[in-house]
Amino acid sequence: MEYVPALDEPLKKLLGAATAKVMAEHMDLHTVGDLLHHYPRRYAERGELTTLADLPLDEHVTVVAQVADARVHTFNRGGRGTGQRLEVTVTDGSGRMQLVFFGRTVHFHQKELLPGRRAMFAGKVGVFNRRLQLAHPEYKLLDADSGTDAVRAFASELLPLYPACKQLESWTIEQSVAIALDSMAATEWAGLTDPLPPALREGRGLTDLPDALVKIHRPRTKADIADARDRLKWDEAFVLQVALARRRHADTQLPAVARRPAPDGLLTAFDAKLPFTLTEGQRKVSAEIFDDLATEHPMHRLLQGEVGSGKTLVALRAMLAVVDAGGQAAMLAPTEVLAQQHHRSITEMMGELAQGGMLGGAEHATKVVLLTGSMGAAARRHALLDLVTGEAGLVIGTHALIEDKVQFHDLGLVVVDEQHRFGVEQRDALRGKGKQPPHLLVMTATPIPRTVAMTVFGDLETSVLDQLPAGRSPIASHVVPAADKPHFLDRAWERVREEVQAGHQAYVVCPRIGDEEDQKGEKAGKGGGAKKKASPEDEAEKRPPLAVLEVADRLRAGPLAGLRVEVLHGRMHPDDKDAVMRRFAAGDVDVLVATTVIEVGVNVPNATAMVIMDADRFGVSQLHQLRGRVGRGSAPGLCLLVTEMPEASPARQRLGAVASTLDGFELSRIDLEQRREGDVLGQAQSGARSSLRMLAVIDDEEVITAAREEATALVLADPALSGHPELRTALDALVDKDREEYLEKG
Repeated sequence: MEYVPALDEPLKKLLGAATAKVMAEHMDLHTVGDLLHHYPRRYAERGELTTLADLPLDEHVTVVAQVADARVHTFNRGGRGTGQRLEVTVTDGSGRMQLVFFGRTVHFHQKELLPGRRAMFAGKVGVFNRRLQLAHPEYKLLDADSGTDAVRAFASELLPLYPACKQLESWTIEQSVAIALDSMAATEWAGLTDPLPPALREGRGLTDLPDALVKIHRPRTKADIADARDRLKWDEAFVLQVALARRRHADTQLPAVARRPAPDGLLTAFDAKLPFTLTEGQRKVSAEIFDDLATEHPMHRLLQGEVGSGKTLVALRAMLAVVDAGGQAAMLAPTEVLAQQHHRSITEMMGELAQGGMLGGAEHATKVVLLTGSMGAAARRHALLDLVTGEAGLVIGTHALIEDKVQFHDLGLVVVDEQHRFGVEQRDALRGKGKQPPHLLVMTATPIPRTVAMTVFGDLETSVLDQLPAGRSPIASHVVPAADKPHFLDRAWERVREEVQAGHQAYVVCPRIGDEEDQKGEKAGKGGGAKKKASPEDEAEKRPPLAVLEVADRLRAGPLAGLRVEVLHGRMHPDDKDAVMRRFAAGDVDVLVATTVIEVGVNVPNATAMVIMDADRFGVSQLHQLRGRVGRGSAPGLCLLVTEMPEASPARQRLGAVASTLDGFELSRIDLEQRREGDVLGQAQSGARSSLRMLAVIDDEEVITAAREEATALVLADPALSGHPELRTALDALVDKDREEYLEKG
């Protein structure tokens, strides 16, 4: 029987055990499909010599260049006789570099690398005698032995250059892809399933899948590459959107208890207590949530919005509506500091409405309990009893909420704060504690561009809060270049003093704690190796990050002497952390030196200034989150981004972008443009390798939007995909196991 390779065929059968092992270990390529979907990162024309002038030091590169000169040199090996080395100079018209070979192969390489020969060279870029150098590079000759006629024949052809590594050169991958393409073509692509329905493919004018795969790997023209990209982007967008549409459809089939707030009940009493008016955005989003809660299938909604837009208030009103309807609501927070902060602020906002069963409690009051892993046994027992009896309508907690011992009387709503910090299994375990599937509200504090929301959270309906409450003050942001202008840092500490003297408080944020455990890890990470003169940017990156404990000591003894300076970090005992936050919230601490434990949810309106040390070590979205801790009251906010990076560095430009705008949606675009798609999707979904290799989430909005519409219509007409077996197969292949679990659990 003739061998017919399929996309899920292990590479071992096609390429042999040795090559398959290297591809699996170093490139994460395991099947024929993985290999065919490992696309070239760029193309070089055979006659075109790529730029040598801008080669990055210490990086593994593939270059196309021409041999200008090749000489063998004899050298003394220090008492072990003489040795030979071949020095080859290559050029591409923009620059020159040297290749060097040692040992027995010198004369073989000399015969191959004759002046005028063109080749692809691959290796790690180094410097010797102030010249760029590749030592013992791998290479592949491009001009045939017959001379210039052969060069002209393929001068216009496009050379695919693949993402590669030291163990696997670009041309080795090219040869392996060729074997896969030829094997598939020999059987007329019998082992290939095309996920796009013919009507969709023809309606969109897309090429068929075998043609797209041939064109992406063996393009004759640049138009071939464009055709292939258009088609392959659609595959990725459509398969993912079908998976998400099926999840949305399945959710509508699940039963749930409709939760309608009682008239003149707890929610009405809470709204009457509020000392401010809800923004139009908060009212609109609340209406969307209440409509969902009133249906007999589970709500699955994403609530996102600007830092400080009042997401927690909207979530609390939804929780109170569920309590009004006889159910319970749980809020899952990622850290104890944030859980304690939410519990404190919610009980303060509710006042006597949070004192259910207690003397002085209001008529419609409920009990609000906190549940964290560090609670004492007695407090924990009380909290668990209040949950199982239904005495507590609201519970705020960390992952301790999902432990087996935690039982609810009637869990009606789960609010997950900062959802990207929780694993799929954790969210699923909490949702499984309801008698019927509870409603789910996911909050994210980081604004997300529309395309990412459709791709990452596409199984959730989305509500956006883009309006800040009245009375919020603007935040002025400035970059403080500590290395270039040290007096700017002195002025930063003066500004902190001025804010404190005006009756306000300040945060100082550092990337590291600075305790013994921290230092051990730092020492362990220091390696040896040859030393070379580093750039100012390298020096700034190699310096250990500034630490909370060290900076706090320095500030107490120096520029902030006499002020009440305290520290807060993740390794402190939870009771100590809570005590520090309480003192800071009460105004008994002037300056809080902290790690990013204060990144989200911390609300101290009197804190007006923030100094972020080594700001270049934080991501764009994280800086925006941190900055959102100030300017929460009536006084203007100030955020100072301290860095030692040089002015022209990408890190400084990134900080400049943060300082220039308060628009979180714009900053999230900048943030995501600087990261690989795999980071965006893998981190947000399952941590698994992203199946998006061609689709750029930020750039391909039209494709994603159109694919979502097509997928929604198809799933509505055929939820089981019984009329689309190829699509079902593609779902199994392209949506990997971890991703499927994510989509199943939501």
